[in-house]
Amino acid sequence: MAAALRAEQTDVLAANARDVAQARAAGRDDAFIDRLTLTPARIDGIADALGTVIGLPDPVGESVDARRLPNGLEVARRRVPLGVIGAVFESRPNVAIDISALGLKAGNAVILRGGSESQHSTGALVHLARQALATAGVTADAIQAITDPDRELVRELLQARHGVDVVVPRGGQGLIDFVTETASVPVIETGWGVCHTYVDASADLAAAERIVVNAKTRRPSICNALDTLLVDRSMAAEFLPAVGQALADKSVEMHADAEALPLLDGLARVVNIEADDLDTEWLDLRMSVVVVDGIDEALGHIQAHGSGHSEAIVTRSLANAERFLDEVDAAAVYVNASTQFTDGGEFGLGAEVGISTQKLHARGPMGLRELTTYKWVVRGDGHVRPL
Repeated sequence: MAAALRAEQTDVLAANARDVAQARAAGRDDAFIDRLTLTPARIDGIADALGTVIGLPDPVGESVDARRLPNGLEVARRRVPLGVIGAVFESRPNVAIDISALGLKAGNAVILRGGSESQHSTGALVHLARQALATAGVTADAIQAITDPDRELVRELLQARHGVDVVVPRGGQGLIDFVTETASVPVIETGWGVCHTYVDASADLAAAERIVVNAKTRRPSICNALDTLLVDRSMAAEFLPAVGQALADKSVEMHADAEALPLLDGLARVVNIEADDLDTEWLDLRMSVVVVDGIDEALGHIQAHGSGHSEAIVTRSLANAERFLDEVDAAAVYVNASTQFTDGGEFGLGAEVGISTQKLHARGPMGLRELTTYKWVVRGDGHVRPL
């Protein structure tokens, strides 16, 4: 698969160009176009990620928590594949390869259903992957795709309890809500994230500015991008004009609360915040800016408006750092680092099926181990349980 991506990308790029052209004609915004677009460099990145997956240990068959009981029985949990994984995703066609590779290496079959806006790209990538499987002597049907845009077929996939073991939706809140409300197959929710960065009173302001600008602007269209900046009141007057200018220079539109607004006065693209903004995953160059009264208020705000994805604190206080790590309920919690690192590749997983924001059974970037379950393996020597 990795070799085919590098050698045969012309058809994939041509298919992607069709999807991008249709998206532009439909009036899709720049953030959507960015998520949809493939380039030679991005395809090389997908192939590089496959190289990392190749080098990772196979989790299937791994023995976990093995022990010998006092009665002589040997008990262990052995990792086994989940089985058949259904994946429903929207506009990012690279997801088709990421999920296919991780699913395959963890011993699973996958059934993919990309959004109608990426159907040509997804179709070309799945065709390439299936050809690669056949060349390697593996059944091509280990990777399948639903290419018909009829939404009723998605409903059938979500309710195929006797053929599908788990479904993973990867996309916005609307997609996740549709899948969770429709499915009778178990669902692992991934993707949607309202991410915060709290700049504490003790923060190194130069480091805080770098972190905030990176978290918002490096790639604003992805789910780990910064959505709401929380700034401690004690240093807001010093920090907000500087970071606001840096964000304005990157064309970020700032939705500022009543305390932040005058501190950002004179900068381009600053508007009054609205109530719904605090629960918005922006996915583009827009964000909320809120002044808070210390770490208690910051933690309360995150609890009220966070989605369990990625949260960060910038601080030089060890006590505040540890408290933030302990009390924030999210899949990934950061101290003095950008939330843009929440990614399977960055976490050493090679790629990811998605970023789970729930707690059973996977949380955060889902790699190979998260695509396995386990069975108890018990070895005896004529053992019977006493009456």
